[in-house]
Amino acid sequence: MEKTEKIWMDGKFVDWNDAKVHVLAHALNYGTGVFEGIRVYETEKGMAVFRLKEHVKRLMGACKVMCFDLPYTEEEVCDAIKETIRVNKKVDYIKPCVFLCGEAVGLNPIGVPVKFTITSVYLGSYLGKEAQEKGASLITSSWFRPWNLAAPAGAKVNGIYVTSCLAKMEAKKLGADEAVMLNAQGNVAECSGENIFIFKRGKLYTPKVSDSILEGITRNSILTIAGDLGYETVETEISRIDMLTADEVFMTGTAAEVSQVTKIDNRPIGDGKPGKVGKQLAAKFADVVRGKDPKYEKWLDRV
Repeated sequence: MEKTEKIWMDGKFVDWNDAKVHVLAHALNYGTGVFEGIRVYETEKGMAVFRLKEHVKRLMGACKVMCFDLPYTEEEVCDAIKETIRVNKKVDYIKPCVFLCGEAVGLNPIGVPVKFTITSVYLGSYLGKEAQEKGASLITSSWFRPWNLAAPAGAKVNGIYVTSCLAKMEAKKLGADEAVMLNAQGNVAECSGENIFIFKRGKLYTPKVSDSILEGITRNSILTIAGDLGYETVETEISRIDMLTADEVFMTGTAAEVSQVTKIDNRPIGDGKPGKVGKQLAAKFADVVRGKDPKYEKWLDRV
């Protein structure tokens, strides 16, 4: 990750090193915040944000879940994100974050002030060039995906991602690129920061929203693109055995984009090489986000 010059904080730009909060900020101590990750791409018509409105709508929904009173409209948030991109030189990833910044000791969040920040960075390849080209190696994490009865699993709430951090750390320490987490029923949920798809018997399968997953925007994009390309897509429960015996497995996410998986728990997926369906969808997605297919122009917000 490469940092940029300015960060948007409550309507004003501040220098990167001056974007600070107190050590007793409620969000720092108790995880009371929500966030988004949004990709920015270079196109022939200039910089474009991929599915900006959908990301902002999901952010606002998460604020509602957490009872945060955000004094901005969706349009104002979209404008602030685009302005943050304009004032910084090298940007491919935007992270808006709404969190309780007031100094407080105790769990009660009522009345604690809310802060809204928009940070831009240059992220590059999230999983690394080798994993992107040759396929990623996964483990099945010993940590379960937080389920809907224990946490708002469908919202990007800061505190929930502690489990994702533990799963990611577990994977890296075991020599893998990423971890897949099961849900309370023992079925496949998602990876530490990505949704997961399998291709088996000629169909694409992905866990359904009620399986304690985040309803990913890249996930939704791939379901649409795959359908347009003639693939049958099914949102359903996926067992660990289904995943291990799939012909192909790939992950989708804003940071990871479309990343193929060639090994899970030291077992090769298919022939252990990136599959043709995943390759086709990754290539198509790359064209879509860079404005090379006018059919999906509505997904791009020009900066």
